[in-house]
Amino acid sequence: MPTKTVTGVVIAIVLVVAIAITFALLMPHNSKPAEQIEEREMQKIEVGERINLPAPDYRSNTSVEEALSKRRSVRFYSGEDLSIEEVSQLLWAAQGITGTGRTAPSAGALYPLELYLVVGDVEGLYKGVYQYRPVEHELEKVVTGDVQVKLSKAAVGQNQEHVRDAAVDLVFTAVYERTTGKYGERGFRYVHMEAGHAAQNVYLQAVSLELGTVVIGAFNDDKVKELVNAEEHEEPLYIMPVGRKNALRFDLMMNV
Repeated sequence: MPTKTVTGVVIAIVLVVAIAITFALLMPHNSKPAEQIEEREMQKIEVGERINLPAPDYRSNTSVEEALSKRRSVRFYSGEDLSIEEVSQLLWAAQGITGTGRTAPSAGALYPLELYLVVGDVEGLYKGVYQYRPVEHELEKVVTGDVQVKLSKAAVGQNQEHVRDAAVDLVFTAVYERTTGKYGERGFRYVHMEAGHAAQNVYLQAVSLELGTVVIGAFNDDKVKELVNAEEHEEPLYIMPVGRKNALRFDLMMNV
């Protein structure tokens, strides 16, 4: 076979292999073995049961300035598990207790936000929906089973895959009456401000933990309320998928 022909064949094979590897890296994936997922899903935890979370850390190697400079909206995840310690830290950052207050400021210290954790892949934590109890720093099981696919379908447009593929989804809801009862119509503004404060805390904590997240506000309100078993007077404000970054897709997005 002529040398040029051999060279052409080799180049073609190398290109095909490179394209296949790149495609595999770009596709979302779940790194947990199927048998391990099935084993977890067979376990049952009763609704109403509470789980003590590890104590949060109050120090890290990431400064506030560094976290601010690195904060990005990250929509693509690797499919790897989060640890229960990382989940604990994220929840504390969003609504945790700090002495006599919380991590996010609240008008009149009325705290209208409720926070739900939709679990996909967390070490030692079963799939389902848990409500965060800030005072006790605990999770209370409110829904059993995998909810992420249904929650993703409640989101609008391209938001669906981010919600589905994340290790967890944080769902913020608001009880407006806690704030409007004191401040009237202006209380609605205060609640929305507070949700923004809490979401930014999650963003910055995610940077410190080398995780990725994004805020999603486009979804079917009634469906989200139903899926997380929220009370009738609660209104959903945010879904925040959180997961380990898919490094290749993240780098590609940063270069666009």
